[in-house]
Amino acid sequence: MHFLYFDPGLGAMIIQAVVAAVAGVILFSKNLMYKIKSFLGITKPQEDDLFDDINIEDSDIENKKSSDD
Repeated sequence: MHFLYFDPGLGAMIIQAVVAAVAGVILFSKNLMYKIKSFLGITKPQEDDLFDDINIEDSDIENKKSSDD
């Protein structure tokens, strides 16, 4: 009878793969469910972006560069 040998490195690699697969499925399904709900009109699509609240104009950057010189 032949037995497989699992050393600690292989065990950690298998656990890491399982955790990554579960996290990937959860994140993919959340995004998919959000798209389906917004398509059906159950949830309103969000119009604001993550970085929409940062209002930096080009003139502000140019003024800072000229004041630093």
